[in-house]
Amino acid sequence: MANPIRQQTTAAYSAQAALSFAIALTAMVVGIAYLPVGPWVRAFLAVGLLYVVTSAFTLAKVVRDRQDEGQVTSRVDQARLDKLLAEHDPFKVDGL
Repeated sequence: MANPIRQQTTAAYSAQAALSFAIALTAMVVGIAYLPVGPWVRAFLAVGLLYVVTSAFTLAKVVRDRQDEGQVTSRVDQARLDKLLAEHDPFKVDGL
């Protein structure tokens, strides 16, 4: 059977994603630091930002794990089908 095409991300795409994340996180941290409010409000916003960042990483991991799970299941099913097709003899007559 045909092997599925593996899609790989390029180094430029990975660098762009990392740079985008770093810029967004830096902008939020600077924005919170220079916000004209009291320290308790800044602390609350900083904890909220930390929670959003960790939740985003967790969500990305869950999505990646689900995708990997689907690929493994697909490979197992493909291997079973390949074995069945390899063992099948269309000219074999049963019961003679």
